[in-house]
Amino acid sequence: MRRYIRALFLCTVFAVFSGWYFYSKLFNTDLSLRQHDADAGRVHISSRIQGPRMGPADKTAAEKPHWYHRYIMRQQGADSPPSQAEAPSMHLAVVACGDRMEETLTMVKSAVLLSSGSLRLHIFAEEQLHVGFRDKLGSWPAAVRSRFRYTLYPISFAGDQAAEWKKLFKPCASQRLFLPLILKDVDSLVYVDSDIVFLRPPERLWALLSHFNASQLAGVAPEHEEPRVAWYNRFARHPFYGATGINSGVMLMNLTRIRSAYFKNDLTSVGLRWEELLMPLLQKYKLNITWGDQDLLNIIFHYNPDYLLEFPCKWNYRPDHCIYGINCASAEQDGVHILHGNRGVFHNLKQPAFKAVYDAIRQYSFGADPNAALLAPLEAALLKTTNTYCGKSHALLTKTLAQNLDRVNKNIPPPLGTT
Repeated sequence: MRRYIRALFLCTVFAVFSGWYFYSKLFNTDLSLRQHDADAGRVHISSRIQGPRMGPADKTAAEKPHWYHRYIMRQQGADSPPSQAEAPSMHLAVVACGDRMEETLTMVKSAVLLSSGSLRLHIFAEEQLHVGFRDKLGSWPAAVRSRFRYTLYPISFAGDQAAEWKKLFKPCASQRLFLPLILKDVDSLVYVDSDIVFLRPPERLWALLSHFNASQLAGVAPEHEEPRVAWYNRFARHPFYGATGINSGVMLMNLTRIRSAYFKNDLTSVGLRWEELLMPLLQKYKLNITWGDQDLLNIIFHYNPDYLLEFPCKWNYRPDHCIYGINCASAEQDGVHILHGNRGVFHNLKQPAFKAVYDAIRQYSFGADPNAALLAPLEAALLKTTNTYCGKSHALLTKTLAQNLDRVNKNIPPPLGTT
C-alpha cells in the first residue's frame, strides 16, 4: 500500500511540473506576440502622426535624421574644406547711403567676378536707392546673376535714437552695429564698407572664420602696423584695441556668438549683451569719438580682446599703408587682397593708384576677356602713378588680381586651403 501511495505522489509531482512548464511556454509565446503587436502599433501610430505613408526613400531618410547629417558636415568641415557642391553660400553685407550706389555696385562686381562659389548679398540702403540697385543688378548677364542672390533692406536702427545713429560719422555707417539684431537667421558674414574692391576671391577671407578659437566672434585688421604713423595711439581720447587700434572697413562677424555673448565694459560691473551696450556706450563717448562706429568697436574690443581675431593688413589695404612708405608686410609678401579706398580716394586724385584700380573694375564689362579688358589697361594706368608713394608699389595692387583673373579666364577655382 505504501508503494502505491509513493507512486501516486511521484505521478502527481510530475503532472504539476509538466503543467507548469506547458503554461509557462504558452504565456511567453503570448507575451511575445502581444509585444510584437504593440511594436507594430507604435510604428503605425508614428506614421499617422508624421504624415503620409513613407516610401523607400523616406524610410532611408528616417534612418538618418537631419541632425546626424549636420553633425557629419561639421566634422568634414573641421578636417577638410567641403566640396564645391556642398559649400554653403558666403554671406556678404554692405551699407549704401547717399551717392554710394555706384561704389557699392563696383564692390559687388569685384566680389562676383573673382568668386568661385555662391554669394549671398545683404545690401542695406536708403529706400530711394532700391530701384536703382534692382535695375543695375538685373542688367548683368544671366550667367553672372546665377552666381549670387541678394536682399535689399531699408536702413533701420534699434531703439528710439535712429536719427542720432544715422548721422554718426558717415551717413548710415553705424548700421553695421545692428546687423546681429537684424539678420537673426544668419550665423556668420563678412561686412565691408562700400569703398572696397576685392582683388582676391572673397571665399579666401570667408575661410578665416574657421580660424576663430572658442571665444572669438569678430575678425578685423589693425588700423596701422607702424605705431609712429598710427592715429589711435597718438590722438584717441577713448580706449582702443591693442597698440594701434582696429579698422572696421572689412570685418568678419560671427553673429550667433555676438548675440549670445556678454561684453565687459566700463559702464557696469557686469557683462552686457550687444543690444544693451551700444546706446550707453555712445552716450558716454559721443563727444570723444572721431571715427564714429569704428571708435565704438575699438572701445568694445579694448575691454574684450579675447573676442577678436586680428587678420593681416593685406585684407584691408588703405592709403595709410603706402603714403608714408610701405608699411604692410603681408601685402609686400603676398600682394594686396582687398583694396580699401577710404577718405574718398577712389573718386579724387589724392591717390591715383587707388583710383586706377577702382576705375578699371568699374568700367569692366562682364563677358569680356578679363586680362585684356581689365588687367592690361589697369597696369598701363598704374605706370602713370609711379611718381606717388602708393604708385611706386603698384605691383602689390595687381599681384593677386593677375593670378585670380587668370583662373577666371580658365574657369579654374582657386586652390582650397590657402588664405
